Amino acid sequence: MADPVADPETTVPVQAPTPQGRVASALLRLGEAFTFRSFRNLWTAAFTSAVGTWMQRFAQQWLIYDLTGSAFYLGLDMFVGNVPLLLFTLIGGVTADRYDRRHMLMASQLLQMVCALILTALVYTETVRLPYILVLSFTTGLAQAFGGPAFQSLIPALVPRKTLPNAVALNSIQFNLAQSVGPLIGGLVFTTLGLVACFGINSASFLVVIVVLSLLQVPPPNPAGRRPVLEELKGGLTYVGSGGALLALTVLAISTTSLGLPLRAFLPVFAGDPTTLSHMMTSLGTGAVAGALVVAWLGSFERMGLTLLRVLTVFGGLISVFALLPITPLSYLLLFLAGGALLIVFSLTASLVQLNVPDELRGRVMSIYLMAFRGGMPLGSLASGYLTTFASTQTIIALNGGLLVLVALYFLARSHGIREI
Repeated sequence: MADPVADPETTVPVQAPTPQGRVASALLRLGEAFTFRSFRNLWTAAFTSAVGTWMQRFAQQWLIYDLTGSAFYLGLDMFVGNVPLLLFTLIGGVTADRYDRRHMLMASQLLQMVCALILTALVYTETVRLPYILVLSFTTGLAQAFGGPAFQSLIPALVPRKTLPNAVALNSIQFNLAQSVGPLIGGLVFTTLGLVACFGINSASFLVVIVVLSLLQVPPPNPAGRRPVLEELKGGLTYVGSGGALLALTVLAISTTSLGLPLRAFLPVFAGDPTTLSHMMTSLGTGAVAGALVVAWLGSFERMGLTLLRVLTVFGGLISVFALLPITPLSYLLLFLAGGALLIVFSLTASLVQLNVPDELRGRVMSIYLMAFRGGMPLGSLASGYLTTFASTQTIIALNGGLLVLVALYFLARSHGIREI
């Protein structure tokens, strides 16, 4: 007897995924890069160190404001701490393409740890002065100028290319989760143990990164084909400066940091006391984590550039509204939304740069991006701090937000290659 012939029109019912399965799938999509051990270990170490850094940043901002009572010196400290990124990040990018990036990062972490220890001792002995703080901020910025390009260039070696946007978003999450948790912990430590503990805990946190980097196994850059440093530096500048999306993304980066991040630098002026400052920084950081989660969920998608420009427009508007309104519970919501928008902009910009750069130029191109990204902070903070001598801090921050909206609208109209990627 012949076997029955299957009806071609008959379909096998597909079982709908269970709620537990959907949750597991969503978590796997959000944390795809965590399935790679090297990335997971480095992420954890970087998060630990970043928590300590944000504890110190909170304590240092309040220390400077307590010593001087001036918004100008808050901006000056931001400028001094970040100006090395303008001066040395490009050299750091060339170095990251030539030498072992792990060793560069370890040296950077060690120097930052020494600076934190010195500041701890100065506060403990009650000999701290503003010039000492500025010198230590400059030295820390110098270490970051070499460590930043090495770290950014290391990430693509830890995950496959298709997972890179997720890794960039998760890296933003660790930094901004630390921005949320660090000031909150810093406020608790400050009120219970004092400023010394804030700086001391930060100095110890760098050891975690140093240990993880010493165990990490990543092949160093190929020494074949090396050319003189200045020639390699010129090659990176020429590649980005030739126009197109990379140049436009670099302009967007410096515009966002110079006009958007002074809000964070001048939060002590809006807050008025350490507890309110801690809550404001936590709101901003928590929103940033939420924004980075959104980017991690989306991964790589079409028209990322168009989304970037639209969110940048919203971010500028949120800054202006926060600055012009009195401080109420609504202010914390605005900071939360601003933090989310800021991190969506940062994550999308970094992802688009990483996806559009060749591996052999990665260190140099990322150093140019980082110089624009981080270099905008000191320029914007110094300029905004100077302008506060002529107008209120609220007015200057609101104007910054309006200018950022105009920048976003310009690129929405003219594109320069961003809308199409």
